Parts: sequence; structure tokens; C-alpha cells
Amino acid sequence: QVQLVESGGGLVQTGGSLRLSCVASGSFLRINYMGWYRQAPGKQRELVADISSTGQINYADSVKGRFTISREIPKKVYLQMNSLQFEDTAVYYCNARTYGGVYWGRGTQVTVSS
Repeated sequence: QVQLVESGGGLVQTGGSLRLSCVASGSFLRINYMGWYRQAPGKQRELVADISSTGQINYADSVKGRFTISREIPKKVYLQMNSLQFEDTAVYYCNARTYGGVYWGRGTQVTVSS
């Protein structure tokens, strides 16, 4: 089992920055991937970015060049979000994938005011 706790969300103006953090705890041998997903009102949850234990990174096209994901092996992941836009408003969820399963945090709200 893996427990994930996010922090760092909040309210920011268009063009501003936020840094999200996620810490994993529990019993696990290795977390293969850690990442961030987001869900805006009325929309499906979508991948923002993820990073493997070997450093392979994926970004959604909508955040490339603005967001940066990083990881402290074995159990922390960060998302630096710059040049935030109104469309980035959503609940952001930390995600972890191990050989045993997929785990989610409770989410942290990011609100970008226009």
C-alpha cells in the first residue's frame, strides 16, 4: 500500500507560478512512476506529467514548456508550474504506480484567476 499526500495548491493570478509537492509513505519496494493528473469541473481526469524511476518524463502537450516535473527517489515528486493560465484551474492529484497497483492522493486545488 502507498499513501500519497499533496501540498502546494492555492489561488494565483494568470501568469503566476505554483509548486506542488507529493510525498509517498507506506509499504512498497519501488515506485516505478510518480506523476500528476488534474481534473477540472465537468471534465475527465487527465495526465499532466509523470516521471519514471529512471528519469523518463512525459508531459501533456498543454503544459510543455510551462510545467516541470521532478522527483526525489524514492518517494517525492514535484510539479513546478509557471505561466499559469485560467485553463490550468483544476484539482491536481498525485499518482504513483508500483508493481502492486496504482495509487492516488486526495488532490489539491489550483485556481488561476483571470
